[in-house]
Amino acid sequence: MEYVIDIENMSFSYGDVLILDDITLRIKEEEFFGIIGPNASGKSTLLKLLLGLLEPDKGSIRILGHSPEDIRTKIGYVPQYPTFRRNFPITVEDVVILGRLGATKGFGRFTQVDKEKTRIAMQAVELESIARNPIDILSGGQLQRMLIARALACEPEILILDEPTAGIDLRAEENIFSLLKKYNEHMAIIVVSHDVAFISGYVDRVGCLNKTLVCHETSAISGKTIEELYGGPVKMIQHAH
Repeated sequence: MEYVIDIENMSFSYGDVLILDDITLRIKEEEFFGIIGPNASGKSTLLKLLLGLLEPDKGSIRILGHSPEDIRTKIGYVPQYPTFRRNFPITVEDVVILGRLGATKGFGRFTQVDKEKTRIAMQAVELESIARNPIDILSGGQLQRMLIARALACEPEILILDEPTAGIDLRAEENIFSLLKKYNEHMAIIVVSHDVAFISGYVDRVGCLNKTLVCHETSAISGKTIEELYGGPVKMIQHAH
């Protein structure tokens, strides 16, 4: 299969409000693709369409050769930094194994295979040692790695992340993107981020989204490109230590 994601002339509106206009996007296996854009530019809507939670008004979306709703178990999804109450009595392991829902063959309970896949996912993000810890004592970086492990537990062929490093410090951000780069060796990854300068050090291409989508090789992203996307002057800050 040449493309794992193939979007052709796709548009979507909420009522009379056009959100995405004539989007065409093709992503290959093992590509690391970044999406940037201002608030209300359609980023979250695009992800919902990829996940099969919305249907386009026109055009088509094919994922691994299928419609999004028919291939959900092959997509790992990491939402934005969670705002839920973290004092719920649940452990890291309990959260990660939920990623097996839909992929498991068990009925009413998780199988030994599910538990082993969960252990492997936690080990991959270096959380196995705190598997029994309640989630309310996790740092921001640990919490995000837990959500990544949950997405990995279903053994996805595509990993989609929505602002995975929002609200965490720079070191945790570096650790998470280094982890993602390693997984990119055997799966396609799509990440939405506002940190243009940071993701450009990891991704292969960047999609600039503001109702329409324009894709650039990472090396072609410049201050002028960002100013045109965000509609105003933008300062580029180099993360160097």
